[in-house]
Amino acid sequence: MGQPLIYLYEQMKEEQVETIRQSAPDYMVIDATRESSQVIEDDIVIMLGWDKELGQRLLNSETSRLKWVQSISAGVDTYDLDCFAEKGILLSNASGIHSISISEHVLGVLLAEFRGIRTSITHQENKEWTREDISYKQLSTQKMLVVGTGQIGQQLAAFSKGLGIQTYGVNTSGHVTNGFIECYSHKNMSRIIKEMDIVVNILPLTEDTYQLYDERMFFSMKPGTVFVNVGRGPSVQTEDLIHALNEGQLSFAALDVFEEEPLPKDSPLWEIENVLITPHISGLTPGFKAKLLAIFVQNLRQFIQDNTLSKNEIALHQGY
Repeated sequence: MGQPLIYLYEQMKEEQVETIRQSAPDYMVIDATRESSQVIEDDIVIMLGWDKELGQRLLNSETSRLKWVQSISAGVDTYDLDCFAEKGILLSNASGIHSISISEHVLGVLLAEFRGIRTSITHQENKEWTREDISYKQLSTQKMLVVGTGQIGQQLAAFSKGLGIQTYGVNTSGHVTNGFIECYSHKNMSRIIKEMDIVVNILPLTEDTYQLYDERMFFSMKPGTVFVNVGRGPSVQTEDLIHALNEGQLSFAALDVFEEEPLPKDSPLWEIENVLITPHISGLTPGFKAKLLAIFVQNLRQFIQDNTLSKNEIALHQGY
């Protein structure tokens, strides 16, 4: 058994790598993006980022020392959580890093629709000065249901309050959460959703949220509802979404995530006029590496002290 290793699959600046080394002097730090030296895989105790091929070998190894993985994303649905739980491997995510970016994205796409900006962009391309087909509404006073009241949902609620949006939330139990007028449980979601003008999905992907938005859910909404998805693509049944758009049940959908990515060129969504497609960019965040490092180093110091994590630990049986 050799020196325990911290394996950096996510590229960091040299000074950031040095910060990790200083925080864990008893560990060897391997920067996989720079170093080509052979690694004794079973000595990897901590992994920053997830190398799927290497990770699978470690999960299958009876002698692996892997004890903690720091994900670079908020969603962890691509990990084998059952295997992590069985082997006692801790998993933490990057929740909180993307909160401002995703909140700004949601408000940006809503303003683009409500203020006729999407249509104006088309007119500009065609050098047309016209207001005839520009529809506009006031975002202020709209009732918005944020499905997922974690760090991103709370940030969106805070920003929305400044615009006068009436913001409600949905979470697992319906517990009260800061920033929301009222919160409801998942099981009561279909009852309250019919009163909302805007529905924003920010849920992680779990067994309970897979294809949550199906025909029943879409047609429980108020006719003309605006739907925004910045959570996970597979939470939406795509064919049912297309049907709801074509029937006018949804007046507009802003979609950043999809069941299949990249979105296939033959998807009908490309051709639907009242759809805004963005290529999974809502979480792109300036200074991402520095923010990720802050979470990782805080957890690293706690892990070295007592093999626990102090921030963003995933409840493996829940999936978030």
